[in-house]
Amino acid sequence: MRPHHPYDHRWRHRWERKQNKRARRLARLQRDGDYRWRIRHRWHQRWHRQRRQFRHSLGARLIVVFVVLACASSVILWTSMQGRFGLLWALPALLLVTGVAFAMIRHVVQPLHALVLGAEAFRRGEFSHRVPVIHRDEIGDLAMRFNQMAADIQAMLDGKRALLLALSHELRSPLTRARLHAELVGEGPSRDALLGELAQMRDLITGLLESERLGSGHSALQLADCDLAALVREHAQPGMVLQIEPDLPTPPLDRLRIQLLLRNLVHNALRHNDASRGEVQLTLVREGEGVRLTVRDFGPGVPPEALPELGQPFYRPDAARTRGEGGVGLGLYLCRLVAEAHGSRLELRNAAPGFEASVRFS
Repeated sequence: MRPHHPYDHRWRHRWERKQNKRARRLARLQRDGDYRWRIRHRWHQRWHRQRRQFRHSLGARLIVVFVVLACASSVILWTSMQGRFGLLWALPALLLVTGVAFAMIRHVVQPLHALVLGAEAFRRGEFSHRVPVIHRDEIGDLAMRFNQMAADIQAMLDGKRALLLALSHELRSPLTRARLHAELVGEGPSRDALLGELAQMRDLITGLLESERLGSGHSALQLADCDLAALVREHAQPGMVLQIEPDLPTPPLDRLRIQLLLRNLVHNALRHNDASRGEVQLTLVREGEGVRLTVRDFGPGVPPEALPELGQPFYRPDAARTRGEGGVGLGLYLCRLVAEAHGSRLELRNAAPGFEASVRFS
């Protein structure tokens, strides 16, 4: 057996040290590569996050537009000062840069107009309207919150309407039985008072049901050509004067709802009219392609501060009046709903003397 050289173990140790050093170098390079990749990835994520924040921020984009406008204007002015005729082209260039900046700013704030239209629709009670989300920025977030708010309000109103309809339907049956039992009571003031209270309750429930049906707007109507002149003559009562133009058009209307409107307007006018000043006037005149219906009394009118509140549910100008004298405050509210369901508007005003209600149908 060959004996080992005395220096063989040194060579082996040197070779092992070289291998270990090479392995450490490779590990360090790998670690450095991973670190550099992590740094690049971190900067990449930070860049995309800042970019998203910039695109989402309306103020940041406006600041950039103003900065670019200021820099471009400064360059144009500085360049124009270097030549003799620099001002001749500097002014059109400044106007061009200003026009481009104005177009960019208008593009950025364009969704605000959609928000204004949405707010107007919500004010009118059109909660089915949705604000378009044009940009994915702060205004876009606001538009989405507008739409979510409208959906929540519509859901609450639908729930309230369903509950009110269910309660009104459930109250009709016991009210009818109570009226039948009251009619079996002997003649006298008590029987008349009880029947009067039951009749008011019936009218209240009928008004609530009709108001909830009309709350769905145009879809609740059954439209057909309607002769308003004949309908008005059917509702003529003593103490009224009819003024009807000949050859009036016959607009598409819901006859039953127009009868409800006429009945309430005529009842209010006769109740508040002062016969010593004149009779209630019911007028039908042609107005463009439609017909305007006007009911006027010669009573005391209403206070000017109460005019904006007329047509609201359960509102009465004189809160001290009893229900037997002034109703429950649903008459004008139903008239307003009928007019709005037909695409019109109930116009109320003091006529000095008296009070006037007017609706245009087309």
